[in-house]
Amino acid sequence: MASESGGMTEYIKGKLEHLSVGEGFMTVNLDSVGVKVVLIVILLALLFKASSRATAGVPGKFQCFVEMILEFVDGIVKETFHGRATMIAPLALTIFCLVFLMNFMDMVPVGWLPTAGKALGLEALRVVPTADLNTTVGMAICVFFLIWYYGIKHKGFGGFFAEWFTAPFHAEGPVGKVLLAPANLLLRVIEELVRPLSLSLRLFGNMYAGELIFILISTMTLGAGLFALSTWLLGSAQFIAGFIWTVFHILVITLQAFIFMMLTIVYLSMAAEHH
Repeated sequence: MASESGGMTEYIKGKLEHLSVGEGFMTVNLDSVGVKVVLIVILLALLFKASSRATAGVPGKFQCFVEMILEFVDGIVKETFHGRATMIAPLALTIFCLVFLMNFMDMVPVGWLPTAGKALGLEALRVVPTADLNTTVGMAICVFFLIWYYGIKHKGFGGFFAEWFTAPFHAEGPVGKVLLAPANLLLRVIEELVRPLSLSLRLFGNMYAGELIFILISTMTLGAGLFALSTWLLGSAQFIAGFIWTVFHILVITLQAFIFMMLTIVYLSMAAEHH
């Protein structure tokens, strides 16, 4: 029993290992970066294909699908973002599609790509970039700098940083403003720190948990004999559990991509609005 537990633990640890270089803070997870680059190329190729074959006449199925997503995202941006920016809708569309594709890698059966990677000489391979905290934190930091960029663009450098001392608590006289400035500054610093944390940890936590559940489901028949009755019983249970979790996880990966996109739009809209 102890050996089975140890074998299962080693199996799970092996599935959660990254192909990385460097040590400590300078560690780079090559598998997350590589998969993300491949997905970006695929996304660009799909969008280029849709744009090159777009027609004003009767659109094809793929063009209808792309236009439906475009109109959906554009409608959300028009309702949410009240500033002046033509790049918000393309940015939101890019975020949604890219995060969805990275999340969708969790739909690939657990052992397929890592086994193929080992055949190519790779020691480890994790194929869900959003289950890597480095990926989600990097994306959240990019959104953080975009928030500052659009805030300064719409309010000016002085107006943007003046709000750090004058909102959310507002006073009419100069004495009141001075007294409330420390509280406003403290709340604003907390708000600025919470935004990237909420963006990165929410996406990472959901995708890491989803990946871990798929790995746990795959261990149900780990080490069992091919002709043992328990193998066939556990195999049937494994198939049913995997199917149910896959159907549910499709909703999760779509919802997480949508939430990341929506929070980005909301944060940018809040940065552009004058208080």
